[in-house]
Amino acid sequence: MNASEFRRRGKEMVDYMANYMEGIEGRQVYPDVEPGYLRPLIPAAAPQEPDTFEDIINDVEKIIMPGAASPACTELETVMMDWLGKMLELPKAFLNEKAGEGGGVIQGSASEATLVALLAARTKVIHRLQAASPELTQAAIMEKLVAYSSDQAHSSVERAGLIGGVKLKAIPSDGNFAMRASALQEALERDKAAGLIPFFMVATLGTTTCCSFDNLLEVGPIWLITDYRHWQIPLGRRFRSLKMWFVFRMYGVKGLQAYIRKHVQLSHEFESLVRQDPRFEICVEVILGLVCFRLKGSNKVNEALLQRINSAKKIHLVPCHLRDKFVLRFAICSRTVESAHVQRAWEHIKELAADVLRAERE
Repeated sequence: MNASEFRRRGKEMVDYMANYMEGIEGRQVYPDVEPGYLRPLIPAAAPQEPDTFEDIINDVEKIIMPGAASPACTELETVMMDWLGKMLELPKAFLNEKAGEGGGVIQGSASEATLVALLAARTKVIHRLQAASPELTQAAIMEKLVAYSSDQAHSSVERAGLIGGVKLKAIPSDGNFAMRASALQEALERDKAAGLIPFFMVATLGTTTCCSFDNLLEVGPIWLITDYRHWQIPLGRRFRSLKMWFVFRMYGVKGLQAYIRKHVQLSHEFESLVRQDPRFEICVEVILGLVCFRLKGSNKVNEALLQRINSAKKIHLVPCHLRDKFVLRFAICSRTVESAHVQRAWEHIKELAADVLRAERE
């Protein structure tokens, strides 16, 4: 959707909302539909090709509004999470469509999602242990619980452990900044021997620092462990799944794939430019749309380069530390980014790098 169409569609949405408000007295205050009404009305999977905006708006009135705000809010979220699970090719055990134990829920942030998962795991293990040994108190169990994550995991994981009142141990990552099964298994055996109770592990697929992926195929097998009010912290819910419905249908699966692949291609284009300049180095494998790079040399010279880049205010880079190295991060994430923007950014970085290196020699 280009800027011109966005303006037109935005005005149409304002008219839709205004018409809704003007005619709200003529609408029912309570839906006629029964729980479970929505799933049969929409496809079981996201469309491969984009749907038209008109079709989506018509479906909002035909499918969503008769059940607003409940059960439509809950049921659309259930279906959208299944759509997403299928797009990611997750095992069927993760899906809700068969009314099994699977299913997903939209949290307000990744931080909330981590905390809710930890609290759910904590509750599950406490109930299991007390069922086996009724004499165990919750406090006695809590002081022995231990959770794990990679040393590259986001700070929100550590925060979840603090809020949940459990020990959280960082597993050393390998040379590619990924958590491996051998290191995790070693920590588990050591902690079990010490009388601790391992109960929760956070695997990171795309770390904040360098977009590294923990080795899920290795660490996954080590861990054998729908009322949304119990799947989140707040009792109220926003209708976030409606946004997902629009995005999935406006792009289609193929459109979303093309969007991601374009960003990956552009990140490798930038990587190629960096590798052609002997003054620079790539610090870690380029994954998705993130390139971690730096000037060969001291952390001080890279800090100076970052300061010049961000002070110029033409592009903005956020740094990270990979072990003892100060690293610059070039993230491809804008919806409208093109090769010309990558080329222009690289020329800008090269000019500023020359200034930094010249100043260091003087």
